[in-house]
Amino acid sequence: MTVDNQHLPPGRAAKLPHNARPIGLIAIVVAIAIAAFGLLYRRSHEAEVATWTQEQSIPTVATITPHAGFAAHRLTLPGTVQAWYEAPIYARVPGYLKKWYFDYGARVKKGDVLAEIETPDLDAQLSAAEAKLNSAKAIVNVRQAEEQFAHSTFQRWRDSPKGVVSVQEREGKEADYNSAKARLRSADAEVAVDQGEVDRLLALESFKRVTAPFDGVVTTRETDIGALINAGSGTGGGNGPELFRVADIHMMRVYVQVPQQLSAGITADLTAALRLPQYPARRFNAMVATTSNAINADARTLLVELHVDNANGELQPGAYAQVDFEVSNGSNIVQVPTSALVFRERGMEVATIDANDTVHLTPVTLGRNLGTDVEILQGLSAADRVINSPPDSLSTGDKVRVAVPEASSGKTEEASAGGE
Repeated sequence: MTVDNQHLPPGRAAKLPHNARPIGLIAIVVAIAIAAFGLLYRRSHEAEVATWTQEQSIPTVATITPHAGFAAHRLTLPGTVQAWYEAPIYARVPGYLKKWYFDYGARVKKGDVLAEIETPDLDAQLSAAEAKLNSAKAIVNVRQAEEQFAHSTFQRWRDSPKGVVSVQEREGKEADYNSAKARLRSADAEVAVDQGEVDRLLALESFKRVTAPFDGVVTTRETDIGALINAGSGTGGGNGPELFRVADIHMMRVYVQVPQQLSAGITADLTAALRLPQYPARRFNAMVATTSNAINADARTLLVELHVDNANGELQPGAYAQVDFEVSNGSNIVQVPTSALVFRERGMEVATIDANDTVHLTPVTLGRNLGTDVEILQGLSAADRVINSPPDSLSTGDKVRVAVPEASSGKTEEASAGGE
């Protein structure tokens, strides 16, 4: 029942029913309970949201196990085939080419005459030297006669009885004898000089015949009959042209420039196979004979020399060849997908996780790029767990969740240097 206070006399308040106060207290208690429940529910919801947010902040990753690298790999590099011996042939005397006897492609023996040179100037010099030598010899004969006459005269004056000749006359004959001996020695010396000149010119005369220095093949002929020939080799003051080139091809040398990064595996007696464009279905066996044992400062490469038998003459000097080495990789090399690599400020790294699913970023040294995979030379072992395609925000010490079972990183095909 509602009491209208407006109809009551002044100074008198309406009387509430006797059960109104407990009802109000109950309402207040209910309101407080509802408010407390709302607060507790909101806090519980916020805790759940925080827990969910924290769980969502832990990245889920896939892991792989590094695969052991190949015990050996094929290293393919370009090479140049050269003759066992190869010599350019130049003229030692000037003149005109009289005749040549072997053309390019001809097989020759050591000492075979390749060509003959006409040397009119040299011939004239030799004739003049011989004439001068003959004249000097004639003078020697005269000086010998003078020396013998002076000697016999001196002996007669010296052995004459005392008082027959004066001391002055005897000393004069002795001086004449000594002078005759000196003139004879001078004439003998002149003969020796002239003889040396003749011998020198005769030696040059022998160079009129151009001969092969060793058994081989004539690979070049750069002259013809009637050509003017200048002596020399084009270097060191000479300006003569190259007449022939002879190559010994019973064995061949192959030269390869190996990049410094790959040079550690190149050792003596390492076998290799040659592939040439003109023999696409053939492979020639070669062996490393030696290396320069020095890195070229300009190209950062190691010069390697290989030897290959060429008894059939199929290999030609100057030819290009692909050289396939079988190089040992070492025992600690592993392979991982290229997607597992992380490039940070410290260089190339790989993200690994420990038994507590904690991330560790490990610096690594890369080897060959095999396409989808890459070799790891240092910094990783086959027992490590590696994160594949790690997030960019991942750092050392982060926790992760492994989503899939660990799998091997899969084998790759062997490749040549540079990921061929």
